[in-house]
Amino acid sequence: MFYNQVVKNKKHERSFESHGEHLQSTRSTQSTQSTQSTKSTQSTQSAAGVQNTQITQNTVIQQSLRVRSWTTIGREKIADCRVFSVHKQVSTRTTGDSSETHDFFVFRPNDWVNVIPVTSDYEVVMIEQFRHGIEQITLEIPGGMIDLEESSASAGRRELLEETGHCGNELIFLGRNHPNPAIQSNICDTFLSLNVEQIQVPIFNSTEEVAMRLIPIKNIPALIKSGSITHALVIVAFHYLQQFCLENRAVKGLDVDRLNPFS
Repeated sequence: MFYNQVVKNKKHERSFESHGEHLQSTRSTQSTQSTQSTKSTQSTQSAAGVQNTQITQNTVIQQSLRVRSWTTIGREKIADCRVFSVHKQVSTRTTGDSSETHDFFVFRPNDWVNVIPVTSDYEVVMIEQFRHGIEQITLEIPGGMIDLEESSASAGRRELLEETGHCGNELIFLGRNHPNPAIQSNICDTFLSLNVEQIQVPIFNSTEEVAMRLIPIKNIPALIKSGSITHALVIVAFHYLQQFCLENRAVKGLDVDRLNPFS
């Protein structure tokens, strides 16, 4: 019996020793993992700090950078496409003692004009027509090319009459933009015409086909949001109209709250 008790005690001692060794091993592993995790976190934080410093330095450099201009030293027309021509421009720029020369390709259309025609009932006279660039029918405002030696206002009145048969009050200039300055040289002027009325049948050339649509001016934002109006210059035109309304609230006889599409 005494022997059995000793054996049991020895077994318990070995069990305790084994359990202690296991605890010590576990603690050692946890300590190692914790150290590795801490080092990994510190390394990640250090790398993030370096990256943030580099981003900050690059941002400062970008903000202080002065963009250099190019000087055109040669121009050649390589295509005449009726409504625009394509030109190869040879341009150079110099920095200190070094210079570089490259070829650039530019579209040169006539300048353009757009008109927002608004009836006395605050409906916009808009047009639908097929656009070959996207091969779809688009909803737009009247507009087109400005002929040589023609003012943008005269071109606006002409395009409004030709495409819709409408005429209104004296045109009000709303704004000017560059449709695509990366590759195009032209500008687009936008006008507003109030109290328009139809005085004749629209006039079209051989390939032109235009359908007229009267759109309540307050419906314009929803048409833009839904994608029914996607033409960038048309969207810009209605932005100009909104700015005009905000800046002319005190003008006598002008109901800007009804005229503003976004109010």
